Amino acid sequence: MSISLDMAQTELREVNTTLQAAAKAQANEDYVIENPRGSHAVACGLDGPVSVTVKGSTGYYCAGMNKDAEVTVEGSAGPGVAENMMSGVVTIEGDASQYAGATGHGGLLNIKGNASSRCGISMKGIDIVVHGNIGHMSAFMAQKGNLVVLGDAGDALGDSLYEACLFVRGDVKSLGADCIEKELRPEHIEFLADLLTKAGADANPEEFKRYGSARTLYNFNIDNADAY
Repeated sequence: MSISLDMAQTELREVNTTLQAAAKAQANEDYVIENPRGSHAVACGLDGPVSVTVKGSTGYYCAGMNKDAEVTVEGSAGPGVAENMMSGVVTIEGDASQYAGATGHGGLLNIKGNASSRCGISMKGIDIVVHGNIGHMSAFMAQKGNLVVLGDAGDALGDSLYEACLFVRGDVKSLGADCIEKELRPEHIEFLADLLTKAGADANPEEFKRYGSARTLYNFNIDNADAY
């Protein structure tokens, strides 16, 4: 049985305090947030096994710093959803605004609609699956993790990319500096199939193209490691 928190009657600070306490207590409880009314920073800082369903759209920084929790937004999310996410699952049933999943270290951000510009900027290990399209400058300076796009990608995809992997099924308007198309090998197809299944995405992994870093912007040379 889920526990209801109505934001028409309960302030955001109290809602987040309740959720954070449940997460910290490893309560493994289910919460439903009613009437979010586009509020900012909903369900932030959860660091334990708790499930949260938001009945509507949210403002910026929803589910930021998520760890182990499962957060579902039954609407769209504003800028910075799941920023600095560590683990767990964040699902957006609608669209996500700019810099979704920024600096994410782990877990799965599953966006059922479209994502705006700079999706996955500086990602550090997170998996992001976008069922629709993504905007320009996505995966800018992405260091580690995987960005999967079932639709199209805007300008400058993967600009200044490090070691993150990008998979796009649709068209890419342009690639950013040091981002190139790479071979889609059997191990990538196997990994992609598993990730698509986790995200509930009905897509053939063999239809995707893989993009990664050409590594021409690197300054570090492993042969000089002892000098650092």
